[in-house]
Amino acid sequence: MICNIIAAGSSIFEKYICMVYPVIKENGFSFCEQGKGTPVMLLHGLFGALSNFNHIISHFSHSYLVSVPLLPLFDLEPEDTNITGMLDYVDAFVEYRQYNKVNIVGNSLGGHIALMYALRRPDRVRTITLTGSSGLFENSLGDTYPRKGDYEYVKKKTEATFYDPKHATQELIQEVYDIVNNRQKALRIVLLAKSAIRHNLREQIPEINMPVCLIWGKNDTITPAYVGEEFHKLLAMSELHLLDGCGHAPMMEHPEKFNNILEQFLKKHNP
Repeated sequence: MICNIIAAGSSIFEKYICMVYPVIKENGFSFCEQGKGTPVMLLHGLFGALSNFNHIISHFSHSYLVSVPLLPLFDLEPEDTNITGMLDYVDAFVEYRQYNKVNIVGNSLGGHIALMYALRRPDRVRTITLTGSSGLFENSLGDTYPRKGDYEYVKKKTEATFYDPKHATQELIQEVYDIVNNRQKALRIVLLAKSAIRHNLREQIPEINMPVCLIWGKNDTITPAYVGEEFHKLLAMSELHLLDGCGHAPMMEHPEKFNNILEQFLKKHNP
């Protein structure tokens, strides 16, 4: 569910994306900003990266200020590597960039952080878009983290992120394998996963009183479609879109459909 096993930052594609959309390093933050206007902030999940949002950046930077803070998943001390630490980072980042009434798009763990930020700073958020978000059903996390040293298991789990396993390239599988076999990175992934389990938001989610767009893959095996449906029940101002033939990363598997839904949602709620 939280394991958004997509491109890791060392890939050839990721380096290409960073050339197209340069990463800015300022005041302890690493982020990408493209375009200008009303801010749309994109939050990635575990194993997530800038390339996850390539299609969103290229589509929306003509009309909005698209911002992607790179979460410090592997950079904090172990005692600070938890979902609250990620929330504090996002909170400080929004303050530093002086965003006002930001539209947040969160995938997987990024969606969880988006919800927590909206609960902490409702005055700073205009809309939320969730896709494959955690925050409700963390009890299945135990089987979503690839086992160290088991290449075939990593391959299977990487492929399971997508409806079409062709998205799980050999290079991608190797990158995920390398991460889970790095002791320090693996420790931080486990710490974040356990922290997400402890921060179940079921009781707090009904307090969110702002427009929410739920874009979910019907074939998501990590956060199944019923998770999106449950979010829809709990969020009074939400709309739910289920995409056929789509797994845990709709913005990657069906970018045109995803962008069309998001564009109409943003137009509706951004004057």
